[in-house]
Amino acid sequence: MYRSGRKIGRIELADEGTLFLDEIGEILPSLQPKLLRVLQEQEFERLGGTRTLKVDFRLIAATNRDLLQEVQASHFRSDLYYRLSVFPIMIPPLRDRVGDIPALVEHFVKKYAKRMGKTITSIPKSTLSALQNWKWPGNIRELENFIERSVILTNGSVLSAPLGILAPHNGIAHDLNDISIATLANVQRQHILEALRCSKGRVSGPGGAAARLGLKRTTLQSKMKQMGIDPHKSWQS
Repeated sequence: MYRSGRKIGRIELADEGTLFLDEIGEILPSLQPKLLRVLQEQEFERLGGTRTLKVDFRLIAATNRDLLQEVQASHFRSDLYYRLSVFPIMIPPLRDRVGDIPALVEHFVKKYAKRMGKTITSIPKSTLSALQNWKWPGNIRELENFIERSVILTNGSVLSAPLGILAPHNGIAHDLNDISIATLANVQRQHILEALRCSKGRVSGPGGAAARLGLKRTTLQSKMKQMGIDPHKSWQS
């Protein structure tokens, strides 16, 4: 929004409304006292300005960090932490609320299918079971990224999810930190083969493997060459 040719900042725009600050734990130490002043005094000065402006807004902040731990490590101001903790709401990680996964999967499938112009009407029970058994170290963002990839790979009305990336390691679901380079290369190879199977060996074009994987044609061809994948043969195996 602009007023008299001047761009209005988010805090000023939030006056008499609500301001949402995501990843509040990432805010730079140099900015923390400035934010604290706005919250305590409900006033601020525009960058380069000399006039103090009053604001009245509701603040909602979110973070995936343990802010109290950040305070103890001197990475986050204690006064700002307590000012933000007026009404804290703790949301458990996704692995502790597996009952939410089916609804989230359905939401993300609809979201990305619509974006990609696809019609996906069915999600296999085996897929949902596998997703509920995964620990999701990256929480909902990881789930959303996985579903987006699945929609890219789907050719038809039934969701085709690359469950190989969620396969247990030695019988125990592994954390992303434990995935070796060899495992990642194998997962990437399986994704490429799956995309080639769905596109019947076609690499380029709207329905080609490159488009399904979200890669440039030249990038995919380079990866296939490195992995010894023949697009005319490998997809049939």
